[in-house]
Amino acid sequence: MIVHHGNLVSLFGYCGDFKRMALIYEYMANGNLRQHLSGKVQMNPTEDHLKVLTWSKRLQIAMDAAQGLDYLHNGCKPPIIHRDLKTTNILLNENFQAKIADFGLSRAFAIENDSYVSTCPAGTPGYLAPEFQSCGNLNKKSDVYSFGIILFELITGQPAIMRSQDGNASMHILQWLIPIVESGDIQRIMDPRLQGEFDINSAWKVVEIAMSCTRSTAIQRPDINDVLADLKESLVSKSSGSLEMSYLNLQFDSAPVAR
Repeated sequence: MIVHHGNLVSLFGYCGDFKRMALIYEYMANGNLRQHLSGKVQMNPTEDHLKVLTWSKRLQIAMDAAQGLDYLHNGCKPPIIHRDLKTTNILLNENFQAKIADFGLSRAFAIENDSYVSTCPAGTPGYLAPEFQSCGNLNKKSDVYSFGIILFELITGQPAIMRSQDGNASMHILQWLIPIVESGDIQRIMDPRLQGEFDINSAWKVVEIAMSCTRSTAIQRPDINDVLADLKESLVSKSSGSLEMSYLNLQFDSAPVAR
């Protein structure tokens, strides 16, 4: 309750009336981000069709979430690791401002100079950084990895763990998109609901940011403060023709297997 930021869902209080126990948070009228990306929510009940989040709105949601995470990592003393960042924990208010929610797994460093925390199993498959899967350690860069997966969901509309049409197989989103991005065909990974209405330069910039966030080695990932600065650039970028792949300094790691 002592952590307050415009991009974090506020905890107002709690109820401890015998068996009726509850936490009371601020009301977020537009549900969670995953619902909107999957098309499972109708923004206006009076309309007979689903509206789609525009590219500019997706960028703004990414910036909102990055600002909330930057506050946890760099504005709190000691820093706080969220440990379960995912699109279902990005909530949207009546103005579609995004706020990070669900701090049930969050942990503060024991002392500010700690580099990581050892922890019991936490997080959600598809969003867990490689270092957690290998040794169970989490740090700020683990949250950055999860944020990179969220960026790819905003870009593609796909979930972190993609299912085959028959539901019998699964694939991590990075396994699917990395070969396509390496081929230079960004159109194939963009959410078809956008119907091509996005800035190509801005889209490549966000792909580059997401790739840097999801590098397999934690030390190679940027601080969330740098990610936020890059997102601001992508929001104001203007299209000036096609962007050649040679202008991008993308680094690709091997994609993780679905878990």
